[in-house]
Amino acid sequence: MTTSTGPWWRDAVIYQVYIRSFADGNGDGVGDIAGIRSRLPYLKSLGVDAIWINPWYKSPMADHGYDVADFREIDPLFGTVAEAEQLIEEAHRHGIRVIPDLVPNHTSDQHAWFQAALAAGPGSGERERYVFRAGRGPDGTEPPNDWVSCFGGPAWTRLPDGEWYLHLFAPEQPDLNWEHPDVRAEFESILRFWFSRGVDGFRIDVAHGLIKHPELPDLPPGPEVAAEGPRQHLDHPHWDRDEVHDIYRAWRRVADEFPGDRSFVAEAWADTPQRLAAYVRRDGLHTAFNFDFLMSSWDAKDLRAVIDDSLAMLGAVGAPATWVLSNHDVMRHPSRYGRRVVKRWVANEPYRPEGPLDLELGTRRARAAALLMLALPGGAYVYQGEELGLPEVEDLPEAVLQDPVWERSGHTDRGRDGCRVPIPWAGRSTPYGFSAEGATAEPWLPQPPGWADLGVAAQTGDESSMLELYRTALRLRRAHPALGDGSLTWLDAPAGVLALGREPGFVCVVNLSAEAYRLHEDASVLLASGPLEDGLLAPDQAAWLAV
Repeated sequence: MTTSTGPWWRDAVIYQVYIRSFADGNGDGVGDIAGIRSRLPYLKSLGVDAIWINPWYKSPMADHGYDVADFREIDPLFGTVAEAEQLIEEAHRHGIRVIPDLVPNHTSDQHAWFQAALAAGPGSGERERYVFRAGRGPDGTEPPNDWVSCFGGPAWTRLPDGEWYLHLFAPEQPDLNWEHPDVRAEFESILRFWFSRGVDGFRIDVAHGLIKHPELPDLPPGPEVAAEGPRQHLDHPHWDRDEVHDIYRAWRRVADEFPGDRSFVAEAWADTPQRLAAYVRRDGLHTAFNFDFLMSSWDAKDLRAVIDDSLAMLGAVGAPATWVLSNHDVMRHPSRYGRRVVKRWVANEPYRPEGPLDLELGTRRARAAALLMLALPGGAYVYQGEELGLPEVEDLPEAVLQDPVWERSGHTDRGRDGCRVPIPWAGRSTPYGFSAEGATAEPWLPQPPGWADLGVAAQTGDESSMLELYRTALRLRRAHPALGDGSLTWLDAPAGVLALGREPGFVCVVNLSAEAYRLHEDASVLLASGPLEDGLLAPDQAAWLAV
């Protein structure tokens, strides 16, 4: 932990484990709980405070676990509940907290509730737990409204009995009706089930999407979010509705039943920092991902504005900021930053790269961005492989693509598989230590042939490597009294340079300009993202200073 005296979650560095791609303990080519357990010493040596694990529940895997058939069972692909309990215990012995993913917006179509709803038919009580409606048009042959799936195509599927059901994601993921008391009671029970087994909190998937407008109106006309300039919240029929906060106030009360500062982090896409802050009021959730920071352009003015707005709005409700650069749903940031023009993109829209990739440039910027992120007040999330400098795999053969976005988009959007390729650990050839020794199964997604030098073993001990940069930064962050929770002060700097001070005695400088920047001669360099020559900070580099 850092030196903060507040709850652990206010300044924690949390490592995201995309379980399928982290470590394969049984040799079947898919990551699992055994693999996570085997890598706990690595996570401890990296210096993280907690791990967030993507869904591990029983699932048909139509969306790689985000279609949950049973929230109280672990999918056999990953292990068992007993193994999960053992992982939690072992992680705690290493000083690492465990935060599973929770998916409350929808279930799998194989969930017992949905199967009962199908069997019971129109007008039944079982169907009231989901969003079933009659269609529009002659004989009800048109969907109930014009809502679209996040994965492409309509958000409605018609059953043979004539009714339609809502799925804001894949058809295998029917949306729950959160106005129904059974749904609310069931999820509070699920929270208690896992809290009683020692988990330290939950990451909430699609936290902004649970409540739908009772009349299910068509979508509002025009773009939902302006790409530039001030944004105003629209009364959207299924995103970020005010009534969702009643659910999270009830969840906060459940978390408070258990000792140890159990906490929630929301995946909440909101139009403005003010809307995001509503999720983390004192009686609501604890933290929320800061996607504005993730979506920022590589531009000093844009980054500073996002940092200021985030700290102001979250601070007004007493919540800390959480900073994130990559996750399992977006292009890895070395490949975003490796385009000469890196533009802000719009919430709830996929990132579409523009121009050729300069990976050397992207990696240099990623190193600088890491030091900026870890210097900011609050907490931070590190996506597995980020600490290795892994780029997006942009040339996966079409035949291996598995993200439902690929099929639902009519093969026009390659989806998110490129950031989900199994990470390298050791060795000169695939699977690079990802699978247990002697395994014959290939990794579930193919790894690039050039990843040998990006593995953990290859980077360990190399002071110039991305891995050692992260290890050193996390060690300093834990030890330095200025870092973690708190506040910052912007210092005078030329255009294109960000300089922020934190008390006592710490300065972070990031050079986003095209010219080298001379560091103050009285400052002592704690860490730099690249080599310094004659006290000059080169373009696209960052430094931590003691003053």
